[in-house]
Amino acid sequence: MQNPEQESNPETPPQEDGTAHLFSALGKQIKALREYRGMKQTELATAVNFGADLISSIERGVRTPQPDLLIAADPVLGAHGTLLVAVPDVRKALARSRTRHPSWYRDQADFEKKALEIHHYSNQVVHGLLQTEAYARAIFTQRRPLLSEETVEKRVADRLSRQEVLEKWPPSQYGFIFEEVVLRRPIGGRAVHHEQLRRLLTAGAMRNVTLQVIETECEQHPNMDGAFTLLTAPNEQRVAYTEVQGHPRLITDPREVREIQERYGIMQSLALRPDPSMALIERILGDR
Repeated sequence: MQNPEQESNPETPPQEDGTAHLFSALGKQIKALREYRGMKQTELATAVNFGADLISSIERGVRTPQPDLLIAADPVLGAHGTLLVAVPDVRKALARSRTRHPSWYRDQADFEKKALEIHHYSNQVVHGLLQTEAYARAIFTQRRPLLSEETVEKRVADRLSRQEVLEKWPPSQYGFIFEEVVLRRPIGGRAVHHEQLRRLLTAGAMRNVTLQVIETECEQHPNMDGAFTLLTAPNEQRVAYTEVQGHPRLITDPREVREIQERYGIMQSLALRPDPSMALIERILGDR
């Protein structure tokens, strides 16, 4: 039985289904072919119309070489079909497990620091980047199985340290859509709830943060699958992240990410605009 005190580091899908070795081998092949032709990573990136950071990550085995890249790189590297023959296997591997947790994503806080944009939808609790210390402590204290006091304090400290990304310069852009119930649920009690609502009002006033609320009485909803986060990496790649019952999923498949983006866009149109959303938070704060 897993010890609930331990910080979980779920096994990645490539490790589970064995495809990590395939992707690592392809990365090494690409590097060997590139070096044989005397090309730099930037030159290969330009030739295949992909980012240099992506090429570097693939060669190091921390990113998945997508079929489009293999198809484009084969003639450029003079591989004579060596990369092309791997395309069907790569497609099968991606179909078996569309969600990936490459090593560069295992530390989520590190990825948050680098993301150019973060958009989040919440139907349960306030996102960690906007939580107060007391609110975060209440969440971890109430968690089951129970955590020790030492573990609770560590997780609270870790969560609060992530919030430094909101102050960095140049700033990233953040968008948050909350279900109204998230704002009305008094997690931690009246005083903690008041403080958390005031924190949201402060965050919503920041130039790089947008808060929106979907009212409970809204009769339409495109997403009944739970909370999610959309992130734009420094290389402009967009990914989605979900976590259900402690099981994280990093979604990189373009089709699935596009579908989640579409849901988020619809929710933006259904939610109150930022100013009315802030006004609703103020009303809830006054009612309490």
